[in-house]
Amino acid sequence: MLHTSNPIIKHKAGLLNLAEELGNVSKACKVMGVSRDTFYRYQELVESGGNPPEN
Repeated sequence: MLHTSNPIIKHKAGLLNLAEELGNVSKACKVMGVSRDTFYRYQELVESGGNPPEN
C-alpha cells in the first residue's frame, strides 16, 4: 500500500490500492475514472521504484 501527503499522487496511489483491494483492475479504473492503460503505467512506475507521476 502506498502512502503520501501529495494530493495528486495520493489520488493515483488510491487507484493502485483500490485495484489491489478489489482484485479487479477494470472495476478500480471505472470507479476512479481512469483508463487501464493509465493504471498499468502507474503500476510499472511503482514496481520500478518510482512514484506515480503528478500529472
